[in-house]
Amino acid sequence: MKRILSIFSLSALFVVGSCTQKFDQMNVDPNNPTAVGPQYLLPFALETSIDRYWGSSTRFERLNLDGAMLWMQYLSRNIYSNEGDNYGVSVAFYNNNWRGFFNDGLLNYQRIITLSQPGGRYQNTNYEGIGLVMRTWVYSILTDVYGAIPYSEALKGTADAPIYTPAYDTMETVYAGMLADLKTANEKLIVGGPAVSGDILYNGDILKWKKFANSLRLRLANRQAAKKPAESRAIMAEILGNATTYPIFTSNADNAVLKNTATRPSNNEWNEVFVYQSRTDWNISKTLSDKLTALNDARLRVYAQPNSQGQYVGHANGLPDAIATTYLASSSVIGTYFSQLTTPSVLMTFAELNLTLAEAAVDGDISGSAQTYFERGITASFDQYGLQVSSAYLTGVGAATKAKVMEQKWIALFGQGVESWIEYRRTGLPVLPAKDPRAVFENNGVLPTRLQYPTSEYSLNEANLRKGITLNGGADNMQTKLWWAEN
Repeated sequence: MKRILSIFSLSALFVVGSCTQKFDQMNVDPNNPTAVGPQYLLPFALETSIDRYWGSSTRFERLNLDGAMLWMQYLSRNIYSNEGDNYGVSVAFYNNNWRGFFNDGLLNYQRIITLSQPGGRYQNTNYEGIGLVMRTWVYSILTDVYGAIPYSEALKGTADAPIYTPAYDTMETVYAGMLADLKTANEKLIVGGPAVSGDILYNGDILKWKKFANSLRLRLANRQAAKKPAESRAIMAEILGNATTYPIFTSNADNAVLKNTATRPSNNEWNEVFVYQSRTDWNISKTLSDKLTALNDARLRVYAQPNSQGQYVGHANGLPDAIATTYLASSSVIGTYFSQLTTPSVLMTFAELNLTLAEAAVDGDISGSAQTYFERGITASFDQYGLQVSSAYLTGVGAATKAKVMEQKWIALFGQGVESWIEYRRTGLPVLPAKDPRAVFENNGVLPTRLQYPTSEYSLNEANLRKGITLNGGADNMQTKLWWAEN
């Protein structure tokens, strides 16, 4: 675990020592606390859930690096192409990500909510609001990756009437709950209200938490807009129509990012993989290098390093190892920015928000200028890396269309492969190039549309799992399209 000690070892701070005349106090186990406060649960939950999303240094379960970053053709493999690049994944890949997001993320965010809500042991409306935001963020990953999930009956294993085999809810139901919870979170979060500690995301800045809650609500409303247009338009109008009640990101200073430290084990997970573990299995994908070169996009110099000839080039995805290994020295590797100790882990940015609003404007779901949002999003993405976008670049990109907005969102989401993969599966954009004729893919050549459910659900909750599979409208494989897919 990173940054903090295990919550179980911290429990020693809360128990009475053995020097007591009372027998029941003499037999208190210092390693099994009766309660752990939100200030200790929060950093643990933030660290573990964000690390799992952003990187995870454990082989065979790197959802981002060995899944989405390859499938969205940001990176390509030069060896072990069967670890994601050819659309093949291990059982551990879908088992451990499910378990990790539920156990390390959701359970602890739920504990924070329970402890800090009215009647809880540590009543604090700001902890409650933060817990709601982060619980929603994790639920959004789970449902957008797997489809139908346990939601309304989940996290109740320790309730007065415990539920050990929770029912599955449709994605539509999960989305309705998440959108409602984010509105509640915005109400619970009180600027100038009770203080919080252990906040390693925003350092206790409640206004920024409110901005994240409302920006995330816009992301989810837009994501379901093709399926629930009236409701989504109402949500977006409510937020955009009242900046005082519903503040959103207004600059990169508001970005939701985990600021990693220069000391292991609290370093950037990509640094852990690329530097500490000395893994050199990835190069830049030809798709990314070709597109950014054609656009004369300065972000390529951040996303990649030049090869020995001083050129930014990548190689195709899905190549068998015998071919892929020949590119080890000639293809560009990932930029040094992303392999540093302190590089932040990104959840959501001002750039993404504006490109989301640009799409919503193009689709007619909000008022306002799609072009303004579009150019503001591009500018923010450049600024995120200390670059300045030129007027020539914006002129060259041209008018905001759905295809161009989604292409720029794809470029801006470099590093956030999971989000990019979700947006691609939803819209089919950007249009990815034809597969290299030398490439060999599993999954019938279909870019994964979801992850399979974990084997633990088949052994522990099979009846409900089978119903959940039915709710997805297809088999439990990586080819069934999810609810929000627009085509």
